[in-house]
Parts: sequence; structure tokens; C-alpha cells
Amino acid sequence: MLLVLAMAAAIWGIGWALGLPHAARWPLIGLLFVAVLGVQFLFPDGHPLREATGGEAAPWLILAGIVAIILAYRAGLNRLRRRAQGDQQKEAPKVLTDKMGEVELERYARHIVLRELGGPGQQRLRRARVLVIGAGGLGAPALQYLAAAGVGTIGVVDDDLVENANLQRQVIHTDATIGMPKVFSAQKAMEAQNPFVVVQPYHRRLTDEIAAELFAEYDLVLDGTDNFDTRYLVNRAAVAAGIPLISGALSQWEGQLSVFDPARDTPCYQCVFPEAPAPGLAPSCSEAGVLGPLPGVVGTMMAVEAIKVLADVGAPLRGEMLIYDALWSETRKITLKRRSDCPVCGKKKDERDDEPTAG
Repeated sequence: MLLVLAMAAAIWGIGWALGLPHAARWPLIGLLFVAVLGVQFLFPDGHPLREATGGEAAPWLILAGIVAIILAYRAGLNRLRRRAQGDQQKEAPKVLTDKMGEVELERYARHIVLRELGGPGQQRLRRARVLVIGAGGLGAPALQYLAAAGVGTIGVVDDDLVENANLQRQVIHTDATIGMPKVFSAQKAMEAQNPFVVVQPYHRRLTDEIAAELFAEYDLVLDGTDNFDTRYLVNRAAVAAGIPLISGALSQWEGQLSVFDPARDTPCYQCVFPEAPAPGLAPSCSEAGVLGPLPGVVGTMMAVEAIKVLADVGAPLRGEMLIYDALWSETRKITLKRRSDCPVCGKKKDERDDEPTAG
């Protein structure tokens, strides 16, 4: 029996010397245990191998039972600990106070010294509630910078899981979070970046049934999705809620973004894109490809526009679209016009008929 224990210790020591994790060493110990039991059951009494490994199977079975009890006990404790932690989190949700402490003041010092932003602007960010649709290429950098900037409450909607193919551009996720819902992966990264913000993850697909109620809880929405059906839904819900929409889009080497805010008499998304393009004319990133850093550029610009809108500083891209061509390092802006016949934000026909005409 001592020989077997010495062999087990040797296996463990060699694994430690080679840098093998515990998860790799325990299966080797298990194989040794199975081999010892095989010797005890297959060879006759008095056989040298049986004598060298304890002489009978009973002690090994008792040892296995003790180990199993210990492991089950530890697993039960861990389960109870996780449940207790979850209950504590439910009972004591994070609450933002009105006054910034010393740690927050130091964290946001570079914001506070900006003449256009200052302390009042940072406080507006802390009180703001922003909803981000999509935790993918555009949502990832936008979420990171909104959290770092100190936006008080950030909601994120996405029904997808992290995949290996996402990591080329969706920098909020990591190799360790592959298979995890994107909203929880993003929440983990954002709370690690800034524990002073509240992150609300919604692991679901945005639908007409939930959009109105959800949007009513937020001051601003960012759309980082890659399909027109969802973009039109987000636009309808934002217009109905009377909140601004910051929308971004990507294709290969080019990106674009705009602030759609009909409440300020500027166009909505459907004013600019009345109908979805025919199939094949606007392929997705998975079909056409996209430069890895491009979502970072455009998503970060979306976060900049969000801060400007929330803090009421500068000139957000209302009524304008910024287009960035990464291949040729060019940017340009185009003016967008509101359509009176837009089915989402335009005036109703009877209202248009009542308007006075010239002459």
C-alpha cells in the first residue's frame, strides 16, 4: 500500500514540476487507483502484485468512499456559498448616491477639469440611464467606455452567446467567456472596470412586446445591431418613448453613425432608410467581413456622442451622419433631412393637410 501512495505522490510531484494544473493531475491519480483495483480483482490471492498493492481491495474501497464523501461535502458547501452570495446580491442591490466620494472624484478627474463637462456634467452622467442594444462589435467598445466614463445605469440587451469568432473585434469578451451569454460577459467586464456603475443585463431578443416598457426606463438608447428588422424596431420604440437613438453600422472597411432625435425636430432612422435593402445588397459582417479595429473606432464614437447628448455639451450628430473610411483614412459628414411622410416620426396626413400653403 505504501508503494501505491509513493507512486501517487510521485505523479503529483512530477505534474507540479511540469506546471500541470490540478484538473490534469487528478485524472492521473484516478487512473492509478483504477489500476490498483484491477490488480486486486484480477490477480489471485498471494500474487506479488496484489501483495505489493495492499493485498486486498477493501482498504482501497474504503479510501475511495472517504474521498467521495469529502468531495461531496465540499461541493455542497460551494453550492450553499454561491446561493448565499446570490441572495445577498438580490437583497442588497447596488445603489448610487447623489454625492461622489474621493475615489470617484479621482477616477473622473480628467472629465471634471474639462470646461465643457466639469462636475455638473459628470453628475448628469452618473444620473443617466443608457440602454445598449447588442453586445457585439459596436456594443462592446461603447459599453466599455460608457462604464469607464461613469454613466450611472447601463442596460444591455443581447440573446447571443460569446463565440470564438467574436473575439477578433468584440473586445469586451475574452477567451475565458466563450459560451457565456454576451450580456453577462459584458457585465463582468464593465463591473470589473468600474464598480460604481449599475449594469442591467437582459439576456433576451428585443421584441415589440417588451420594447416599449423597457425603453421607458432609459434616457438614451444605442443601437449596435446588424440587421434591419431590429434597427427598425429600435427606432420605433425610441421615437415612441421620446428618447434619442444613437445608431451605428459597419461594413468591411467603412462605418457610419448618427444621432436620431425627432423630439428635437431631426430625422429618425426610418426617415433616412425608408426600406430595408434587398437581400444580398447589405451583407452582414460574417458574410462580407469587417476589419477588427473598425468596430472599436465607430463604437467609441457612439460612446462620445452618448456623453455629449447626456451631458448636453457640444454638437451631437443630430441631423447629420458621420462616415468613416478606414481603408483610405477619410471621414465625411452628410446632412440628413426629416421626412414629413415618415411612417414613424412624420406628421399624420390630416395634420399635413391643415398646414397653411404659400400664396
